[in-house]
Amino acid sequence: MNAIFLLAGLLFTYCFNIPFGYWRANTKKFSLSWILAIHLPVPVIFLVRILIGAPLYLIPVFVIAFFSGQFTGGKIFKRRMFMSRPITSCLVMDIIRDMLK
Repeated sequence: MNAIFLLAGLLFTYCFNIPFGYWRANTKKFSLSWILAIHLPVPVIFLVRILIGAPLYLIPVFVIAFFSGQFTGGKIFKRRMFMSRPITSCLVMDIIRDMLK
């Protein structure tokens, strides 16, 4: 397996989970939205891991990248709340709204 593909897969896993972590931070813990925010990206990350040919012993590294992205998204949400910006559950729409101001 090529190291470039592994790094690209890990970076994708991290970046793909940031919006889901942002969404998760704006939901009630253990609600349906909270569970979906955590579990919806799993099949995509699974497919990425299969497509790049990552061996099974690298699953813990992908799990770390997964939860790091979730954590980062939650931190972005909390920082935006602290800055008193209008907040929704969608990071992309919040960024677009900020750019249009």
